[in-house]
Amino acid sequence: MKGISYSRYGGPDVLEYGEVRDPKVGPDAVLVEVRAADLRFTLDETEYYLNDVMGLALASDDVAALERRTEGWVGALQLAALSLRGRADPAGFIAEFSGDDRYIVDYLVEEVLERQPEPVRDFLLQTSILARLTGPLCDAVTGRDDGTATLAGLARANLFLNALDPRGRWYRYHHLFADVLQARLLDEQPDRVGELHRRASTWHHRNGHRSEAVGHALAGADFDRAADLVETAVPELRRNRQDAPLRSWLEALPDEFVRARPALSVAYAGALLVHGELNGAEARLRDAEDRLSELSAGDAAEPAVAALPAAIALYRSAQARITGDTGRAIAQAERAADLARPDDHLSRGAAAGLRGLAHWSRGDLESAYRWWTQAAANLERAGHHSDVLGCTIALADIAKALGRLHEAMRVCERGITLAAVHAPLRGVADMHVALAELLLERNDLEGAERHLMISRDLGEPAALPQNRYRRRVALARLRHIAGDRAAALELLDDAERVYVSDYFPEVTPIAGVRARLQLAQGDVDAALAWARSRSLSADDEPSYLREYEHLTLARTLLARADLGRATTLLQRLLDAAEQADRTGTVIEVLVLQAVADHARGDTRSALTPLWRAVSLAGPEGYVRLFLDAGPAIPALLTSLAKHDAAPVHARRLLAAATPSAARRPAPQPGLVEPLSARELDVLRLLGTDLNGPDIARELVVSLNTVRTHTKNIYAKLGVTNRRAAVRRAEELGLA
Repeated sequence: MKGISYSRYGGPDVLEYGEVRDPKVGPDAVLVEVRAADLRFTLDETEYYLNDVMGLALASDDVAALERRTEGWVGALQLAALSLRGRADPAGFIAEFSGDDRYIVDYLVEEVLERQPEPVRDFLLQTSILARLTGPLCDAVTGRDDGTATLAGLARANLFLNALDPRGRWYRYHHLFADVLQARLLDEQPDRVGELHRRASTWHHRNGHRSEAVGHALAGADFDRAADLVETAVPELRRNRQDAPLRSWLEALPDEFVRARPALSVAYAGALLVHGELNGAEARLRDAEDRLSELSAGDAAEPAVAALPAAIALYRSAQARITGDTGRAIAQAERAADLARPDDHLSRGAAAGLRGLAHWSRGDLESAYRWWTQAAANLERAGHHSDVLGCTIALADIAKALGRLHEAMRVCERGITLAAVHAPLRGVADMHVALAELLLERNDLEGAERHLMISRDLGEPAALPQNRYRRRVALARLRHIAGDRAAALELLDDAERVYVSDYFPEVTPIAGVRARLQLAQGDVDAALAWARSRSLSADDEPSYLREYEHLTLARTLLARADLGRATTLLQRLLDAAEQADRTGTVIEVLVLQAVADHARGDTRSALTPLWRAVSLAGPEGYVRLFLDAGPAIPALLTSLAKHDAAPVHARRLLAAATPSAARRPAPQPGLVEPLSARELDVLRLLGTDLNGPDIARELVVSLNTVRTHTKNIYAKLGVTNRRAAVRRAEELGLA
């Protein structure tokens, strides 16, 4: 026997699900109760209902937005559809669709809220301010002692309440229902709203829920309490690099409450500068100085207050770093170190890091490395382990530029070990991207991809803000090497979209990486257009900050056979890199000089810089600098390897530069145009149960890229659909 338990007020989508045996109808009878989640519309069902049944012809994005907002509630979808009929701007309505729509209000108020007993109705209104509900919290807000029992009763009645955990301790109201309840609370009890939020803030604070405590204090306009909570939270937020919530709270506070507290003014300046935003930062620092000058000697001696002058100097150093005033950046960092107490390891570590940044920007990498090492040591003493990982990224980048890949690997591995000891730790995802970049340089493509996937799977909570674009740039290089050029350029576009500036010098700009990939794909015009947009010239004075761009320009000139200007530029770049011991750059320049000599037809001369480059690269395992230098490299390495005294690394490079039969796509008889390696990957996945988005996730590309590959596959196989493609692949032995 099958049966259904139906809720009177929720509509047909709030049915309960379960399986119970009814002794009255025999031992094999089963009563099935269908719960709300089982009858909610999926996205496909929502689209069918709105467009095919209701005839609205909505765009896919609008359907998805409405499905998210209604959470698949059929009644709400029907009411929304009624509201949408005849509207000229359905997208605008959907963007603002909420519980104040008249159909939603009428239904929920008349059919649900007004039918509840007065105690339940009061409970619903007063707890509507809560994003999530649990019995003790509801008791604190309502002043009653029946919160747990009331929530259980509402859950049994399917009264627009969703459980957030399997044990049924935490719940939330359906978004639209919460909108209606909050609107009715404001209409009926406006004077109580602030007090309800204050009670919620107090309970959350006592139970260690900082974000909710601050949020309710702000919502209740209890700004003194909110400022107290934020000020107390600043040290921990800084320690864990949680800049986004700190900034959002500071922006939500009325300005006079921030300016009255020097610690908050300094924190606000830091939250701006961490993203490279200068506007407003200096004003905040001056506010802090003005307020500090008004404090009594006793208040100024408090440890948290006494540390602020050093922090102000640090942020002024950061300002100078962003504007390129290296001298002032160093002077302010030194001032911060002088102002810091001996036990203020945080200020001392930050001051050392800012000195490291200044030397890094000048191209004095040895000094930069020493200062960053000192910064990491002080920050570890201060317990700022996420900042230690930030230092580790800098150390890895600098060691790589110095030509010390082994050392760069070691510091990254130490960072991962530190993160394991202090897990969860923000910045561990960045360690895996840094390792992937180093493995990529060694041509360990599988290892690089593995670490990039680990970084992706760890997610944003484990990453510093810059990790989003750095991971995409590294993955773009990987996709380019694999021959998926469209995906590579698409990833770079995405990297620019999510780019976040920081204090680090931008020595490898994304636009320059794109120009290199375009050049490798034969698009010399695009590379030239980029060089013109950057006002680059072969006659420019070499500088470390533009070294990558000038090397890219040299590659472009070589591609145009402008050998004279390319050679002149390369020699000047070599002189500057050798003087500063930037061995990574020295290797790259030597390889390009060999390419230039080869282009002149002078292979014998080309072997001299190539020999030196291979000798320098061998101990550290450099490979990609050679393989990415162009089609002349295999021939040059072949000539070099013939010499008995040639470096051993030359043979390793030759093996990597010479495609083996194992790496070439297998013969594809019956096809006029063979499938690329990436198209074969997509074809194999077309034969599985994975849908388009799943295939995109599996290959770590966009859905649009999968569609492009699929279109090419259909054209090459002479088919028009997925099933036919799989069948044709089996016939050709490609599956």
